Amino acid sequence: MEAVKIAEDIYWVGAIDWNARTFHGYATPRGTSYNSYLIIDEKITLIDAVKAPFINQLVSRIRSVIDPKDIDIIISNHSENDHSSGLQIMQQMTGAPIYASRKGSEHLPLNFGPMNVVKVADGEEMSIGKRTLKFIETPMLHWPDSMMTYCKEDRILFSMDGFGQHFASSRRFDDEVDAPTLFDEAAKYYANILMPFGSQYQSALEKVKGLDIKMLATAHGIIWRTMIGEILARYSAWSNHETKKKVVVIYDTMWGSTEMMAQSIVEGVASEGVDVQLCKVSTMDRSQIMREILDAKAVVLGTPTMNMGIFPTMADTAWYIKGLKPKNRYGAVFGSYGWASAGTKALKEVLVNSGLEFVFEDIDIRFNPMEEGRKRCFEFGRTIAKKVMS
Repeated sequence: MEAVKIAEDIYWVGAIDWNARTFHGYATPRGTSYNSYLIIDEKITLIDAVKAPFINQLVSRIRSVIDPKDIDIIISNHSENDHSSGLQIMQQMTGAPIYASRKGSEHLPLNFGPMNVVKVADGEEMSIGKRTLKFIETPMLHWPDSMMTYCKEDRILFSMDGFGQHFASSRRFDDEVDAPTLFDEAAKYYANILMPFGSQYQSALEKVKGLDIKMLATAHGIIWRTMIGEILARYSAWSNHETKKKVVVIYDTMWGSTEMMAQSIVEGVASEGVDVQLCKVSTMDRSQIMREILDAKAVVLGTPTMNMGIFPTMADTAWYIKGLKPKNRYGAVFGSYGWASAGTKALKEVLVNSGLEFVFEDIDIRFNPMEEGRKRCFEFGRTIAKKVMS
């Protein structure tokens, strides 16, 4: 396997995981990559490793440029296993010290056993010869140990999980792949991993906005070199929880009653000219649902009552949404029941402190929504649409 030159004496030497289909609990139908970078200078430097099962790809690509034993320095931007479980092997092979943030220096030995780890400070700079590397701490993006590394002379920001995507490709750069697909995967990545950390991303963007950036070398997916301004702008909007005039209706159904309600709500929203997306959780992966929520102003959730509680698939989705904390969005719940109404109340209780603002009266309908019930749901949709437009 060959390294890919991304700048003079700087190479991508990572691994491609074509078969990855789940990551962090969400679907990755396009696979992923674990990006590692090799800098040839007076002190040969490796930035990040790869997931341990893919260590042979990393070593093979390094070997196409140099003998891996010649590596002098290893930098760990993030101690999570997908980037760092191969570090111990690389340290044993090279004898090189691993440079990590304060928290990273704590995490790595706890996670992988004894290691030679050197702690670096936020803003600290290190000369490796012709080049200077600057370490920029970005805590909680999305772990406490996270940092980025900036190569001043080449104007490359090795951005860790920031700006990444789960996207396996034989190409390495943004201008070599389909742009809509790339941005959609970047949005899905943000929605499913980074959404809870919007304020931290705002702080990180402040830290890096003064840097002269020619390239964003991510830890997953494609490297940005052409559309840097666009991805930075999108991260600014996402981390500010900016939304569009859009409603997402999320539901599952037992005997079809909740589905009829959901469809009538969608028709009501659409009648006001507002964009609306219908998501049935038993036929749609929750990670794609979060992608829809990312730019939606209102999130409407529906469940039938089962065992005096939430339908299981909706319970799973509700807890997932709560963990990702989609702020600055309206929330609403609806549902159907037979013996007693309990599902909508339980669903709303799960979503307390989720970030959603509940300003609409719940709708509960017993058994099938007859004509009158469907009209109520249609008007419910209209009311939500008008609130989104206001």
